[in-house]
Amino acid sequence: MKLIDPVVFVQDYDGIQIMKNIERACRVCYRSEGNITEDSYKKLLKNCINRGHESVLEHEKISVRIIADIGTYKDLTRHRHASFSVESTRYCNYGKDKFGNEIKFIKPCHIEEETELYKIWEKSLKDIEKAYVKMSDMGALPDQLRMILPHSTAAEYAMTANIREWKHILSLRTAKMTHPSIRQILIPLLLKFKEDMPEIFDSVEYDEEFPKEKYAKLYLMSEEDQ
Repeated sequence: MKLIDPVVFVQDYDGIQIMKNIERACRVCYRSEGNITEDSYKKLLKNCINRGHESVLEHEKISVRIIADIGTYKDLTRHRHASFSVESTRYCNYGKDKFGNEIKFIKPCHIEEETELYKIWEKSLKDIEKAYVKMSDMGALPDQLRMILPHSTAAEYAMTANIREWKHILSLRTAKMTHPSIRQILIPLLLKFKEDMPEIFDSVEYDEEFPKEKYAKLYLMSEEDQ
């Protein structure tokens, strides 16, 4: 058994260029392309968002790859206007050499280590892995094996959404009412978008009380992974 922390890999994008591309598409509506300057996108985008004219944000998209617990992608795949490719527990047999004959689990961000709760959680996963590997050795198929996998199981998934949908998803999924595991992976992503595209994402509120030391690590994707 291996316990790991969640990780987010983000496509290496140019935030300013994304906003300029959106501005150029937006100005077709008003045939005001002649008004484009080096920083004219700033005022235009803010005006569009203030007026609710956010359909223009759909002209650009960003992809991410996330390694997190199964529960997170169950929440995220509810968003219809995004594309997902998810590690399949129907085809991946974690009891085989390809996966090191072990299951990876995500450390819970809302159960503190060294507590009795954590020890019970950890023991239950050890028991599940033991049963999983034994069933695999007996010839069970991944279709059968996945029936005992818990929400803590680590899984990798690729996700692509246009900028408007990212704004919508992050507005919902970084709020205090959402599950801590979702906030853990999406707040760092929102903060990066705020830094790179403030004219679009500055207005998005999030749970600022969520502990920063619990944030998932965020990395840029390598060229091979994009």
